[in-house]
Amino acid sequence: MDVDAIVAEMTLEEKCACLTGVDYWTLGGCPRLGVEPILVADGPHGLRRQSGPFDNLGIAESDPAVCFPTASASACSFDVDMVRKMGEAIAEEARDQGVSIVLGPGVNMKRSPLCGRNFEYFSEDPFLAGELAAAYIEGVQSHGVGTSLKHFAANNQETNRLIVDSVVDDRALHELYLEPFRIAVERAQPWTVMTAYNLLNGTYCSENRYLMEELAREAWGFEGAFVTDWGAENDNGKSLQAGLDLVMPGPRPDYRRSIRSAVEAGDFERDQLDDAVRRVLMLHVRHIEGKKKQHRRLNPSERLAIAQEVAEASAVLLKNEGALPISRSDSVALIGAFACEPRYQGAGSSKINPVSLACSRDAFAECGVSCQYVAGYDHRTGATSEALLAEAAAAARAAEVAVVFVGLTDAAEAEGSDRTDMALPEGHNQLVSRVCAANPRTVVVVQGGAPVEMPWRFEPQAILLSYLAGCQGGAATASILLGDVNPSGKLAETWPMKLGDVQNASSYPSSGRQALYRESIYAGYRYFDAAEVEPAYPFGFGLSYTSFEYSRLLVGRDGEGFAIACTIRNSGGRAGKEAVQLYVAPVSPGVFKAPQQLKGFAKVFIDPGEERTVSFFLPRRAFAHYDARTKRWDVEAGEYEIRVSASSRDARLRKRIVVSGSAKRFDHAPESYRDVVAASFSDEAFRELYARPLPKVLTAMRPYTANATVGDLKSSLIGRIVQWALRRELKFLVPDDEETRAAFDRAAMDTPLRAVAMSGIDMGVVEGVVDILNYRFIRGARRLRAVNHAAKKAGSQHFGRKA
Repeated sequence: MDVDAIVAEMTLEEKCACLTGVDYWTLGGCPRLGVEPILVADGPHGLRRQSGPFDNLGIAESDPAVCFPTASASACSFDVDMVRKMGEAIAEEARDQGVSIVLGPGVNMKRSPLCGRNFEYFSEDPFLAGELAAAYIEGVQSHGVGTSLKHFAANNQETNRLIVDSVVDDRALHELYLEPFRIAVERAQPWTVMTAYNLLNGTYCSENRYLMEELAREAWGFEGAFVTDWGAENDNGKSLQAGLDLVMPGPRPDYRRSIRSAVEAGDFERDQLDDAVRRVLMLHVRHIEGKKKQHRRLNPSERLAIAQEVAEASAVLLKNEGALPISRSDSVALIGAFACEPRYQGAGSSKINPVSLACSRDAFAECGVSCQYVAGYDHRTGATSEALLAEAAAAARAAEVAVVFVGLTDAAEAEGSDRTDMALPEGHNQLVSRVCAANPRTVVVVQGGAPVEMPWRFEPQAILLSYLAGCQGGAATASILLGDVNPSGKLAETWPMKLGDVQNASSYPSSGRQALYRESIYAGYRYFDAAEVEPAYPFGFGLSYTSFEYSRLLVGRDGEGFAIACTIRNSGGRAGKEAVQLYVAPVSPGVFKAPQQLKGFAKVFIDPGEERTVSFFLPRRAFAHYDARTKRWDVEAGEYEIRVSASSRDARLRKRIVVSGSAKRFDHAPESYRDVVAASFSDEAFRELYARPLPKVLTAMRPYTANATVGDLKSSLIGRIVQWALRRELKFLVPDDEETRAAFDRAAMDTPLRAVAMSGIDMGVVEGVVDILNYRFIRGARRLRAVNHAAKKAGSQHFGRKA
C-alpha cells in the first residue's frame, strides 16, 4: 500500500475524517481508496472488545477473553521473557477477535499507593517499568498487532484526572515520569502513544508540543502516531499543531469541522495535516502487514496456561515461618470469600469478561486436599459478623492449616477514583486475627492491586501476596501454597507500614485543579531510602522456598560503560528462580540524588546446589542525572557504588568504581532535597526548586466553560438540575452496591462537560449547554440549532474535491 499516493488522492474531508474514530473503537481509514477500517480495544492485561454497547469504564459487557495478571502483579515477576510471552498470547487473542491495536501497556509511576489505577501500572521505578513495557510491546507487536503506550505523561492520580495540572520539576519529570516512556519507545517502537487526560506544567498533554514533538519524535525517535485517551482532547485548534494525530473516540464532527476550517483559513500548513494523516494510515498498513505474519497459533487452553504461569511467577512470598508449603495430606481450612470468589482484576476500562475463572477452593479440591471452606465475610463489602468470625475460628481449630484470603474490594480499586486510605476492610482484619488466635499455623493470602496496611502481619506464620492475578490466579495460588511451584516474585513497589510513612501522605490526591509534585525525585524506595523510613516490605523483596548465595562480583570497563558479573548459587533444597537486582549508588554527589537507583535486573532459574553466572551491562546513562539548568542529561564525575542485591534493602555484593564526567557541581536546591527528612517537602521549597513561576490555576468559577466538571455545576440552579439528572442516570448504569456507586459518583463529579464527546455528542452541543448554564439562553439555542443544521447537511454531502 502506497501511503503517499493515497494521501495525495484523499479529499480534505477524508483527511479530516481520518483523524478521528468513526465510532468508539474503530479507525475509519479511507474506504474509497481501499484503506479499510481497523478495530482497537482496551488492554493491557487482556482484551475488552465490545460488540454491543460501548463505554470506557468497564460498565457495558465485553466479549469473553483471557484475563492475565494485571501490571502490578506481572511486574513482580521481574521477568522480561515472561512479560513478552504474555504479550504474544494477548496478541493472538487480539487476532482471533479482529483487534488491530491493544490499548496498553501503562507505565505511569506509582507516586502514591492510593492511586485508584495503580493496578494497571508496573512499578514505582522507571527502569523496571520501561524494560517490562518494552518486553510487552515486543511480544504483542511481534505477532502483527499494535500497542498503545500510555498515559503520556505524569498521569498519577484519578481524582480530577481530566482537569488536574501535574506540576513537576524538571529533574523529577525526566528522571521518573518520562523515563519509562523513553525506554519503551527507543527499545520497542509502539505503534501508538496515548496522551494523558491531565495538564502537565500548565499545558494539556493532548496539546503539548514539547512532549510529542521535541521529546518523543525528535529526541527519542518515535515513529508512530499519537492518540488521545478517550475524551482527553481539549482544544481543537491546538492539538493537531502540537503533534497529535488521532482523536478518540469518534465520531467528532466538531473536530473535523475545526481542522477543515483551519486548513482552509491557512492557520497551519497542509503538510502538517498530511503528516498526521500519513501516520494514522500507517497503522492500517501495519495491520495489513501483521495479518501476513506466520507464527505458531495459541489455542485458548494455551493462553490460560500462560496466564497461570505469569501469576505463579509474580506472586510474592512476604513471610514464611515454616507454614509453607502445605502437604497434600494436611487438613486445610480455606477461610474468606475470596477463596471462592477471587479478586483478580480492577475496575474500569481494563475490566475483562473472563473466558473462565479459577478459584483456590476448586484448585485445592482438584489436588485431593481435604478442605473445609468458610466465607468469613461478604465478598462485595468485606463486612463480617460475630457468627461468621466464630464459624471461621472453629474451622481453623479443626484443621492442621488455616489459609485466610483477604484483600481490597472491587469498589476500592477503580479507574476514575482514588482510594482514601490504605486500610483493608475491617472485617478482613478481624478475621485474620481471629483465625491466627485459633490456629498458629495460619497462612494469609492477600489479593489486591496496591499496598495495604497489615496491622496483623506479625500474627500469621506465612503471608503470600498474589496481587490481582488474573482469571487463573486461584489455581496459581494453590500451586504455590502446595509447593508445586516455588514462589519467585519480588515487590515492584515499596509496601509502607502505614499511609503516614509515604512521602505525599498529607497531599495526595490533590483535590483541586493543581497537583504539586513537592517530593520531586523522592518517590517510592528513593524516598524511603533518603528519609531512612522503615517500610513493611522494601522494593524488590520476596522470599523463596529455597535460598541463594551471591559471590564473585566482577566489574570491568566496557567501552563507555561497565560490564558486571556475579555468581548466584542455589544453596537450598529446591529448584527456584531468583530476581537479581543491580543498583547504582552515588558516593558523594554534588547535586541532590536518590541514595540508589535500580539500573539492571535478571531472573535466573537454578537447580539445588548449582551456580549461575549473571551478567549486566551498565551504559554511561546509568550514572546520569537530568540537569535542569542546561536541559540535558549529565554524568557527574566521582565514585559510585555498584550493588548486586536481593532487594533494595539487601545488598549482597558491593564494589566502588570511579566514573569520569562533568566536574562536581553543588546545586542550590533547598536543603529539604539535599538532606531528606520524613514529611519535609513544603510548598515554599518546591517553588524554589521549580525555579520558575508556577502555572496559573484554572478556576472552575462562573462563567462556566466546557472544562467545568459535573461537580462544579452545583453553583447554579440549572447546573444543579443537570447534576441531579446525571446522578439519577448513573444509578441505572452501575452495579447495585453502595461502595461501587459511590466510586462512580466521585468519578462522575470530577468529569468535565467536554467529556460527553466520548458518547458521540458534538462539542457544539456542549458549547450550547454551557451558554445555557451561564443563562445565555438565546446564544445557547442558536448554537444547538447550528449543530443540528450542520449534522443534517453533513449527512447529505458526498466527499468531493482533493485537498
